[in-house]
Amino acid sequence: MPRGARRLPGAFVERIAAADLLLHAGDFATVEVLRELEAIGPPVVGVHGNVDTAELRRLLPAERVVEAGEARIAMVHDAGPAARRLERMRARFGERAVALVFGHSHLPLHERAGDGFQIFNPGSPTERRRAPDHTMGLARVRGASVEFELIRST
Repeated sequence: MPRGARRLPGAFVERIAAADLLLHAGDFATVEVLRELEAIGPPVVGVHGNVDTAELRRLLPAERVVEAGEARIAMVHDAGPAARRLERMRARFGERAVALVFGHSHLPLHERAGDGFQIFNPGSPTERRRAPDHTMGLARVRGASVEFELIRST
């Protein structure tokens, strides 16, 4: 976000402003970006990423579990290699959360285990890398369950 013309698309800013909570899976880059996101409105809950400054690493944990309503959502920046990722993350977080939100690759991904545990990478609204679109995720919490939706920039 902080480099050049990389800014959040206006439609994404509107969705964030209307949200109850903003989860960010790391790679803020700078504290200033974190502060810009906080200024949009809802509380920001995040983990630090591999490109984040030392100051951000002091402010944000490497992993956390967030309560959203009655649901518990785990967060980590790098969920590791694609092979068996769902199984590894289920073993790591499944007793503490119903889902995991992660980043790192900036590539959208949504997988669900047979028992309902989910992993979700919302991609990136500013750094699409090999993804065809800029994206972000929307999580709808009902009771203790979470449903994820991928939102593409238009």
